[in-house]
Amino acid sequence: MMKVYIHLLLIVLFTSCSTARVTDSWVNEDYVNYQPKKVLIIGLTDNLNGRILFEEQLKNELAKRSIHAIESYTVFEPQFTSSKQSENDIEKEIKRLSSEGFDTVLISAVKGIDEKVSYSGDNFRTYYYWRRFGRYYYLAQDVYYLEGYYSKYKIYHIEASLYNLKENKDKSLVWVASYDIVDPKQVNSTVTNYVTAIIKSLEEKQLINEKN
Repeated sequence: MMKVYIHLLLIVLFTSCSTARVTDSWVNEDYVNYQPKKVLIIGLTDNLNGRILFEEQLKNELAKRSIHAIESYTVFEPQFTSSKQSENDIEKEIKRLSSEGFDTVLISAVKGIDEKVSYSGDNFRTYYYWRRFGRYYYLAQDVYYLEGYYSKYKIYHIEASLYNLKENKDKSLVWVASYDIVDPKQVNSTVTNYVTAIIKSLEEKQLINEKN
């Protein structure tokens, strides 16, 4: 029973942290040494509180690196995000943003959600290291008879992209990265970890300077 408890405790600790793990990253070679000057931050989500928290935290982190950034919730008109926009409407908005001095957009969106199930039976996981089949089966067979603990959790697949508004729209993608966040429980800590991961990725690709 103690082994099961320890296993469950590790699951709780792991998922409560909701660390953002980068799974893929790409940078356009045409934008080596690209330095954004005025960035519009867009958290593409219907969760207004989460959006505001994300945009404000990322803005603050960019400010520490001498980059002027503004949250989209202070820039977009309410109707722009409350209803579906046509491509023409979006192009008009891009022109407006460019005329106001924005040269870069950093946008983040959830691309998918996977639901997983983990099993934390006592013997089933504890004795995985036995190399001999007979011994392994003897110790693991209790999974048929003993009630284990099944826990469901979700993995959020999130994408962050950086666009150059001053470039031809077919060549404007500067950088894109994908992240996995496991079963986020607390919005504040999840957003903080995700913003930290984005900043680290941008620094590694030398798209922003390290904190002053």
